[in-house]
Amino acid sequence: MKQKRNIFVRLFLFLWAVVNNTRKLILNLIVFGIILAVIVASNYQAQQPQITNAALLLNIQGNIVEQKQPHNPVQEISQELSGGPVTDPETLLSDITQAINTASNDDNIKMLVIDSTAMGAASLAKLQTIGRAITAFKLSNKPVYAIGGGFNQRQYYLASYADKILMNHKGMVSIEGFGRYRLYHKSLFDKLKVNTHIFRVGTYKSALEPYMRDDMSQAARLANQAWLDDLWQAYVNDVSTQREITPAQFDLSLSQLIASFKRQQVNFAEFALSQNLVDVIDTDAHIIDQIAELVGYSKNGLSFNKIPLRAYQGLNNFSNPLTAPANIAVVIAKGMILNGHQPSGTIGGVSTSLLLRQARLDDNIRAVVLRIDSGGGSAYASEQIRQEVLALQAAGKPVVASMGSVAASGGYWIAASADKIIAQSTTITGSIGIFGMINTFEDSLAQLGVYTDGVATKELAGITITRDLPAGFSQLMQTYIEHGYQEFISLVAQARNMSVSQVDNVAQGRVWSGTKALQHGLVDSIGDLDEAIVQAAELAQLDQFESKIIEKKLSPMELFYQQMMSEVIVALGIEPAAPSPLTKLFSQLTQQFELINRFDDPQHVYLYCQECSL
Repeated sequence: MKQKRNIFVRLFLFLWAVVNNTRKLILNLIVFGIILAVIVASNYQAQQPQITNAALLLNIQGNIVEQKQPHNPVQEISQELSGGPVTDPETLLSDITQAINTASNDDNIKMLVIDSTAMGAASLAKLQTIGRAITAFKLSNKPVYAIGGGFNQRQYYLASYADKILMNHKGMVSIEGFGRYRLYHKSLFDKLKVNTHIFRVGTYKSALEPYMRDDMSQAARLANQAWLDDLWQAYVNDVSTQREITPAQFDLSLSQLIASFKRQQVNFAEFALSQNLVDVIDTDAHIIDQIAELVGYSKNGLSFNKIPLRAYQGLNNFSNPLTAPANIAVVIAKGMILNGHQPSGTIGGVSTSLLLRQARLDDNIRAVVLRIDSGGGSAYASEQIRQEVLALQAAGKPVVASMGSVAASGGYWIAASADKIIAQSTTITGSIGIFGMINTFEDSLAQLGVYTDGVATKELAGITITRDLPAGFSQLMQTYIEHGYQEFISLVAQARNMSVSQVDNVAQGRVWSGTKALQHGLVDSIGDLDEAIVQAAELAQLDQFESKIIEKKLSPMELFYQQMMSEVIVALGIEPAAPSPLTKLFSQLTQQFELINRFDDPQHVYLYCQECSL
């Protein structure tokens, strides 16, 4: 018996050694592969000559963001090998606009070519910002072309700013409009016997509807349709203006589209050409030839003479030291609002507050712009950040809130007390409401034969997800949530010089576009980040001003990863693959439940707008 046990132990140890050594081998190969890629990238950069008479290729990689998330390539490759989620690539909005602005005055750049094939998620507000940069580029009298095998809705918006759109003769322009659809799973939780305890205020506060219903409520349907219509009208107007066609010619209904195809008997590319959506349909080779007529061919003769966006950034030092100390600080609040210290790309109650405090304690800083791109999150963390805004004002430093794509719920809370609030016309904002939620699993566990029992000295002792909430706890939470809502609308009323009833009429969790928010008094004016910086300078009575971003410094390792991956992508020409429909569905499912898992407010109270994404 003992001999058999020893054989089993040795066999187990042998198998474990095989598994462990295999794991180490794979990780070592990954690390050595990355090091080799870095060496290749370094040699590539060292040998790359200065490109002259070239086109700047605006080939945006991945999602367009205001602030990048930190990446660990070894960890991400390991996740991919194990089938886990992989972070989407990201490109900074500021990097895109700065490259376009630099290229307009660069004699070596003769034109701009937009190729958005690898572009991922991008809000309309961000696309409009890039569009304004392209419009300014045209003042240099350099042509702007857009090329592609086809264009989805986001890609076509950028392409519409080009002087000429050239598309593959088998491509198509896919314009489907804006929609807001979510997965609802009340019936699933009922089947799993998960008990969801919800506390909320706001007729239109629909963040928790997937836990309460199997479909969208009429109130949410009405509110969502309103802001979607505002954004769609802005999209249609912008594209129609750029393409010099009427909105009716561009914005066809499905029945009009079918009738046109039957009448014309054409394919999608030919239809786009007939509607003046594109200027040229041809083969990729002929499209390259047309651009090469303006800038010549590349050295290998396979394409036109060009420099991609990332490579152009590498040739230009966009972080030149300022000639004078900056006197306006820009603090970016991007992502979900959570407690404590959070990495870049997420707003931390402590970490973002520290950035604002840093600006307050810097004697050179005279004003602050709080750039917000957030649908909110923890009420506790949101208030921590707002208190730092008040501290800046008490120190005599005005604060301007600049709303990007989204500044709703907790995102609006941190903006509310600013001296001025500036939104873009297509900003998604408002959602002034509050909710709390606790899931308990006592019935689910009972199905498995697991129960929780015990004794306590008070009713509130021993609250846990494995047993039902005490009888009066739900009433206590709802009372507290209602108090929190009154606090929210009172805060907005005082800051915006409105009555509480006026705020309540436009609150109740309802989402507004930036244009409608201006009409309702929730923002002061329409403008972008540059306009917000100008307004901050005026409030601080500065005739001359320089701005700088105050952000959490990356660790040496994070800086190495970021630089390394950027160089590898440029050197090897890596482009991210588009996710499959099944991958997208799985991502939706996981995001839905990861959202609740990330909620970490100590009082279970949240200022969050789930519908504020597009």
